[in-house]
Amino acid sequence: MIDSYAGSDDAAVAIAGVRAGADVVRALYGRRLSRIDKGAGDFATAADVEAEKTILGIIRAARPDDAILGEEGGQQGAGDAVRQWLVDPLCGTLNYAAGNMLVAVNVALRDGAAAVADPFGGEVFFTDGVTAWVRQDGADDAPLTPTPATRLVDVNLDPPFPSAPGFRTVDLLAHPEFVARFRPRVVSTSLALAWVAAGKRAAYVTDGGDLSGSVHFAAGIAVCRAAGCVVTGIDGAPTGEGGRGLVVAADDETHRLLMSMMRSRS
Repeated sequence: MIDSYAGSDDAAVAIAGVRAGADVVRALYGRRLSRIDKGAGDFATAADVEAEKTILGIIRAARPDDAILGEEGGQQGAGDAVRQWLVDPLCGTLNYAAGNMLVAVNVALRDGAAAVADPFGGEVFFTDGVTAWVRQDGADDAPLTPTPATRLVDVNLDPPFPSAPGFRTVDLLAHPEFVARFRPRVVSTSLALAWVAAGKRAAYVTDGGDLSGSVHFAAGIAVCRAAGCVVTGIDGAPTGEGGRGLVVAADDETHRLLMSMMRSRS
């Protein structure tokens, strides 16, 4: 019952939110769902909408005075509120609609606790804002430990491309040093970030503006930071301080290598 979270800490609220959203995503998977056109080729499904409603119910019950920014429902409460929750109920809608299970559910308290759920993998990656952990049913929580050992780098090739022609993610894939050292993969944004924190990926790269306050990225960024990953914009500037796009690496060496390749291409 959502009322049971009223006395919980923020991490518990975030975890409860993503788990409830994940339940909805699993329940509606494989059905013929109506689509809501959002323009520029983007859309939401009934699963996005229903999952967000469920998550917002959890947050409102536990934190009735906090503001919420939802991917589908927009701003609720004051936009300049001291405490604001960022909710992306289904990261990877295109995958989901195509019958692909590589999706995630995100909930983040701005500059605080956050959680990312893998609805079909059964994992929840979360942080209290200081440390980062992974929770899986039937197992004890385990600390997230980034490592570049896999040499897999997730790259986002979706538009928009605000840094072109100076930087284009696709150019990185053709860089001789990248090809010699890494292998590219593309999945749900949130899963990609959580997997860097968990040591399943060496890095993640995407173009864009300041993504630190985005419902798509906030939870993943929070988990990665708490796990000890290197997190900057594509220009090397800290996210939230004018940095554009996102480069998240498991360690300093991987981050340095990627930044060097990107700068040489531009």
